Order: sequence, then C-alpha cells, then structure tokens
Amino acid sequence: MSQAPIVITTGEPAGIGPDISLMLASWRAPARLVLLGDRPLLEERARLLGVTVRFADYAPGRPAREGALEVLHVPLAEPCRAGRLSPKNSRYVLALLDRAIAGCMSGEFGAMVTAPVHKGVINDAGIPFTGHTEYLAENTATARVVMMLVGGGLRVALATTHVALKDVPAVLTAAELEAVIRILEQGLRTRLRIPKPRILVAGLNPHAGEGGYLGREEIEVMEPVLARLRGSGMDLVGPLPADTLFTPRRLQGADCALAMYHDQGLPVLKYASFGAGVNVTLGLPIVRTSVDHGTALELAGSGKADAGSLRAAVELAAQLAGTAA
Repeated sequence: MSQAPIVITTGEPAGIGPDISLMLASWRAPARLVLLGDRPLLEERARLLGVTVRFADYAPGRPAREGALEVLHVPLAEPCRAGRLSPKNSRYVLALLDRAIAGCMSGEFGAMVTAPVHKGVINDAGIPFTGHTEYLAENTATARVVMMLVGGGLRVALATTHVALKDVPAVLTAAELEAVIRILEQGLRTRLRIPKPRILVAGLNPHAGEGGYLGREEIEVMEPVLARLRGSGMDLVGPLPADTLFTPRRLQGADCALAMYHDQGLPVLKYASFGAGVNVTLGLPIVRTSVDHGTALELAGSGKADAGSLRAAVELAAQLAGTAA
C-alpha cells in the first residue's frame, strides 16, 4: 500500500460531509487519513453531534498523531449552519478539491476521497459546475474519464454521465464510446488488476434497439465499435438489452457492466448497495473515490447520517493506491 496519506475532502459544509468525516475518528482505517476542511466547522459539528474527537493539525512531513483525526485547515468564506446552504461557501468547496488534486499530483497524498458537494449551490454562486468527475478531469488536464460505481457485488460504469437524457444519443458517438471502453478496460486491468476483464455493454434503446425498430444506434454506432475492440483482444459482450443485463445469469463471470447513461445503470447498483457503494473515477492520473450519495441536508448535524459509503470509499482508495500500475 502507498505510504502517502489519503486525503478526504469534507464537501459541502452544510451537508453531511463533515458529519461522516468525523465518524472516521472511531474507525480503524486501512491508511493514514487527512481531512481537508475548516477546522472550527469540524469542531463545532462534533459538538453538535455529541462526539468526542481529538484533532491534530496536518502538515506535510509531520508524523501522524496517534489517536487523533488530522485536519488540513481550509477556512470557510462565512460561518456555516448545518442544513443551510450558502453560495458564499461554494469557492471554499472547490478550494478543497483544488488542494486535494494538487497534493495527489505532487505525491503528497496517495489518493483522494470526496464527500458530497451540492451542484446547485455552486452554480447559484455563478460558477459553472457539472460534478466532481468533470471538475477533476478538467483540473488534471485529462481529456476523458469514466465514472464507475462499485458495490453490492457489482461494478457499473457509465458511457455518459451528467447529460440530459435528450442529449445522450448525440453525445454517444463511435469515437466517444471507443474512448470510454478503452479507459474502462485499462482501469480494470491496471487499477483493479483484472488480467482480462469481461465487460457487459448495455444497448442505448429498449431491447437494444429491437433490430433497428426501436432505434439504430446499436447497429450504426455500437456494434462496429465493439467488433473493432474485440478484434484488439477485448472481452466485450453486447450491446445487450439493459432490462435483462443485470440478471444473475448475465452477470455470472462478468467483471463490469457499462451503461449508456446515468439512470440506466445506477439505480440497479444503488438498489443493491446504497449506503455502501463507492464511486471511482477511472482515467485520471490520480486515485479518486467517492461516496455514492448526496449532501442529505436534512440529516446534517442530526447524528443520523451513515458513514458506510465513506468507509467503503476509503478502503477502495487504499486498495487502488497500493495496486496502481
């Protein structure tokens, strides 16, 4: 395993990101952890939750403090109350990501794990923001990345991510699909050490187009790409009807399913694993994992948030950081 610590961005300060990050204090982590966030906010949230946490300031090169939760302090723009969003703190949220990216790129951190952010309030601040995945790609100069969720015995990747459903067919070009499959296949081999991954590829249309009667994307775009990549040695099955792809018979022996759009694949995975699923960004020059849920503003400060997904994200980050090629 990489000896560099794993950095955790605590996310939207009004949400449950600070809460679940604090819950790591009582957990035996698989690696050294550093929380990135406003220390007074974390101290106040710990008091609100009624939990006792020993904090220690993190600095590069400083040894870990046994039994303490290390914090790399980044100040809020204005004080924050649990459950109450403020656009003024949007740049703080992005500053957490920027610091984590810089630390991972320099080798200071071995991986980054992200607590949830609130896309709406960031956009309300006048900052165009589609999501973590796109932001990380842009700020690591990565042309394409692939979102993959892991949990419930499944791995599900997405050919398109935060795209309106009406725009998916135009985005899903042959070149884009081929690039996604290449990144996914390489990530499964190098990050997860699967020598020859078997990938199930969902069709775009109902019944995978029904031979062209329900859409021709499978025939005109997908099948030529899959045939070409099979010719280079990849083990690809599809395009398959999405409504039967996730049956036990289909999944047997498969290493990952590739869905064509966000809500084609993720409802299945989240049904199987919600609260313990992990989001992985493949194709980046750094290791990044994330929780599989949102900011849950209504739970912030209540003590009812569940840190299961964050713990799973840390465990997978430690695994990937230790096995990355």
